[in-house]
Amino acid sequence: MGKVLIDSDQCRRTVARIAHEIVEHHPDTSAVALVGLHTRGVPLAERLRALIEEFSGEPPAIGSVDIALYRDDVGVGGGRRGVVPVVGETILDFDIASHAVVLVDDVLYTGRTIRAAIDAVFDYGRPPKVELAVLVDRGHRELPIRPDYVGRNLPTNRGERVAVHLAEIDGRDEVLLEGGS
Repeated sequence: MGKVLIDSDQCRRTVARIAHEIVEHHPDTSAVALVGLHTRGVPLAERLRALIEEFSGEPPAIGSVDIALYRDDVGVGGGRRGVVPVVGETILDFDIASHAVVLVDDVLYTGRTIRAAIDAVFDYGRPPKVELAVLVDRGHRELPIRPDYVGRNLPTNRGERVAVHLAEIDGRDEVLLEGGS
């Protein structure tokens, strides 16, 4: 277990606020594509899509991307590195060149996952704009990447872990802080 930082009701409100912000920045939501990063970014993107359609009347395109083979630490010794990645499915069945892509992920930490996602998207085409929406920004960036839409900024220590649970995968919505000193 860990300390609950965001409960189910707060999670629902946070995702709704992000959806409102996306609609404010993109009045023509048909020119937007939400791209969820596996694993928990995919259901978050689906939730955002439903809310954006509810708020604007027009659903954005949706897709998903698996960044396993785009990671800069695949095959490098130590930690997660050196582990053979399990490759999931990438689905980008819309015209990348005509949609502003909003990458959707659960937690932003070092920025390396987002860098890999950008590389993956650009293998499918060149979008006019790429933005980032995250449920939690925990800090500790190693790359110059910042989110455009943030649910919550949760400063953490490097030894701590932010665990996001989503009903679609884990049976409940919550964000926990685990470990640390």
